[in-house]
Amino acid sequence: MTRDKKYHALYEDKIFMGGAADVKDMVLNEGIDVVVDLRAESVECSYPEASVEWVKIPLGDNAAGSQENLFRSAIDAVVGAYREGKKVAFHCGGGKGRTGTVAIGTLLELGEASSIDEAELKAKNIRSMIDVKPAQRESLEKLYS
Repeated sequence: MTRDKKYHALYEDKIFMGGAADVKDMVLNEGIDVVVDLRAESVECSYPEASVEWVKIPLGDNAAGSQENLFRSAIDAVVGAYREGKKVAFHCGGGKGRTGTVAIGTLLELGEASSIDEAELKAKNIRSMIDVKPAQRESLEKLYS
């Protein structure tokens, strides 16, 4: 019996998103090659037994300062792995704010949306719990204005 997936495919069954608790399932079910971890607080891959490339981009969930350079690095890591033909998963703690922000940027980079609003709507249609915080939105606006 297959249990319900708590993570989501963002793009072409090659780019997946979720929360930290979803990493093991993403790796085992989808054959992930690269895990992009968006948590500043992480010290290792959420599924340390995985034979994957682990990329840590230390984003703060409630950061007061600007984080657009870190969001740029995260989006580039996801899109770059995808363009190299790898299956990639990205996540933060709960898969809402940081994950949502990177999902929006990823859709924009892949040409799947022409505005932040359109990309956000598409991302939320895929993963309804996405909740981009104002500071995260501000980072997107700086990157994509």
